[in-house]
Amino acid sequence: MGAYESILLTVITAATPLLLAAIGELVVERSGVLNLGVEGMMIVGAVMGFAGAQATGSPYVGALCALLAGMGMALLFGFLTLHLVANQVATGLALTLLGLGLSGMIGEAFVGRPGIKLQALSIPGLSDLPLVGRIVFGQDLLVYVSLALVAGVTFVLFRTRAGLVIRAVGDNHGSAHALGVSVLKVRYLAVLFGGACAGLAGGYLSLAYTPQWIEGMTAGRGWIALALVVFATWRPLRVLAGAYLFGAVGILQFHAQAHGVSIPSQFLSALPYAATIAVLVIISRNRILTRINTPACLGRPFVPDR
Repeated sequence: MGAYESILLTVITAATPLLLAAIGELVVERSGVLNLGVEGMMIVGAVMGFAGAQATGSPYVGALCALLAGMGMALLFGFLTLHLVANQVATGLALTLLGLGLSGMIGEAFVGRPGIKLQALSIPGLSDLPLVGRIVFGQDLLVYVSLALVAGVTFVLFRTRAGLVIRAVGDNHGSAHALGVSVLKVRYLAVLFGGACAGLAGGYLSLAYTPQWIEGMTAGRGWIALALVVFATWRPLRVLAGAYLFGAVGILQFHAQAHGVSIPSQFLSALPYAATIAVLVIISRNRILTRINTPACLGRPFVPDR
């Protein structure tokens, strides 16, 4: 394998958890809900995915456990913010803290255990093609799932009635309710979808990215995923581009160190987060673009008239 293939493969691996988490959060925010608990859902998905794979010997069962764990955390968030009308920002932050603590407690029994890696798929004839074979046709299942989710979310949001309903609820939940749309049902489904994607993203970390359990292994990726949604101005295809861009920035530090670049490792480790802040500052300067694409009811609670 050449250096070109090696770098691209590592970029794809680094970008996939960001893409999974961000595409789920995009749907959540399009429905008008702001869930800052992505990091917590990811870390719980990571530990439950690892535990599921250890218990059954199958990384695919582990991925399913990660998905269900993420949905469970999202359901808790949905109940607190949609039914009990708790503050979405405070609840999201509490969900992250809960996830970090819960994952540390559950994962204590798995520290140091070798993981069961999610293997790359091999498509006969296509995976052996020069240059593009391994990169395009030799990825693991969740890489293809992440790309399919981007295509599916793009189609549903902008080409179907369901997508129109989601965007209507996010832009004006009062009018949507007056037209007979069940705002709470739409938002619950969106929150559960976001939780499933965040759980899968966490599961990918412990099953493919680094197949082992390490406490706090999400290392802020949930916050980067949140920033990616803003960076993409709530557009799925821009989320795809942003995830791969941030994945490349994150991998840059390892290749720079491997080639003996004399830059402090602490600076290289901080590079993805510095890039996140820089991009958010640049986007915030274009107020017209941000105002056009931001869901008008984002973060606003909905209490139906009784």
